[in-house]
Amino acid sequence: MTQTAYALAPGRGQRLIGALLALYIVLLVAIPLTALVHAGISQGIVAFFEAVWHPVARAALWLSFWTALLVSVVNAFFGTACAWVLVRYRFTGRGTLSALVDLPFAIPTLVAGIMIAIMYGPDAFLGRFFESHGMPIVFAKPGIVLALLFVTLPFVIRAVEPVLLEIDPTEEEAALVLGAGPWKAFTTVYLPALAPAAISGSIRSLGRALGEFGAIAVVAGNIPMRTQAAPVYIFGEIESGAPHSAAALSVVLLLLAVSLHALARLLERKTGVRHG
Repeated sequence: MTQTAYALAPGRGQRLIGALLALYIVLLVAIPLTALVHAGISQGIVAFFEAVWHPVARAALWLSFWTALLVSVVNAFFGTACAWVLVRYRFTGRGTLSALVDLPFAIPTLVAGIMIAIMYGPDAFLGRFFESHGMPIVFAKPGIVLALLFVTLPFVIRAVEPVLLEIDPTEEEAALVLGAGPWKAFTTVYLPALAPAAISGSIRSLGRALGEFGAIAVVAGNIPMRTQAAPVYIFGEIESGAPHSAAALSVVLLLLAVSLHALARLLERKTGVRHG
């Protein structure tokens, strides 16, 4: 009897811990998200679409989407290349470079925006150089892209690295022995394994970039219809006393983020990719 009670006790404890954790997640995530969706549609579907389809809101959403999409594509290529270098090559400073990859996760994005503004602002040497050639960085679209590239840097790199580490080098050696060149060996041995991880990481970077606020608020200039991104537009609507418009556009960003997250999870599950 004592042994049975002792055996059942951990089960009850696990159920209690599970219930407490579920309550914690519900209070922290599910209820606030539900409240946001309710606020966005509280005035009806027509009012929701009117708020989202307002010219300024639509321009802000489009700016956020195409810049985030561009950043995800750039990350897919350069993130994979960086992961390749970190895994395949041994060189002085490799550990430092690997640590720098995670730096965007460690520092506030507002600080990242300030760093970019200091380097590429109108009073900085690089800023004056680019502006003199007709391509201003800060307070323009290139500044937005640069800021998003910084904050999403780790996603593809950390997704591709574990896949590279798991690939058996003898497969590449066998391909080379059979007469395949370096490019042919890469496309036949590595690319099929790396592509799902790179795509998954780029999808996650797309979702992350869509919601970025801190860095963009510093470098974009926030000019309506030109350099005002969706998160900054939402913040402006809150400050202007228009919470419904802010909530409506927030719901759109939420749906995009959830859809992208679900797509990345589905891809990872089907291909066996583990997100790092």
